[in-house]
Amino acid sequence: MTMIGELVTLMLMAFALGMDAFSIGIGMGMFQLRLRQILYIGIVVGVFHVWMPLLGMMTGKFLSNTFGTFATYAGGILLIVLGIQMFLSSFKEEETTLVSPVGFGLVLFALSVSLDSFSVGLSLGIFGARTFAAVACFGFAATVLTWAGLLIGRRFQGVLGTYSEALGGSILFLFGIKLLLPF
Repeated sequence: MTMIGELVTLMLMAFALGMDAFSIGIGMGMFQLRLRQILYIGIVVGVFHVWMPLLGMMTGKFLSNTFGTFATYAGGILLIVLGIQMFLSSFKEEETTLVSPVGFGLVLFALSVSLDSFSVGLSLGIFGARTFAAVACFGFAATVLTWAGLLIGRRFQGVLGTYSEALGGSILFLFGIKLLLPF
């Protein structure tokens, strides 16, 4: 495969993987986020989309195919937990939530959308893809798509008012279910 052909393939894979971050970013964007927070969240998700496939590529030759299934299930369960917590917290009178896109909640969010990148990294490691090109494409696509999702979610948050957090939690929950069920 030529270098340009490999780069195009890697970018297509990166945007496909980054669509998780986009979809979930729409839900997370319904938190009341400042633009600075959106910038930071996108960068953190991008960094996770660099490290997870890099780790996957480094260990790809040593792990079995069953890990890909495990990563999908773990990501789905994380999203379901985040979605339920976000949905339930929307009905509480207090403003504090257990999981929000800051601190540990941000790490959970970034981890949940990058687990599938680890699985892809496993297969890329087996096939000997160019490591730098792969992780650069994954990081770039995830960052840009996360920003887009968060900005769209932020826009709808203003329209939906108090119901936006419940809708965002529902989106996260449904996306987690989608990862767990083969449809």
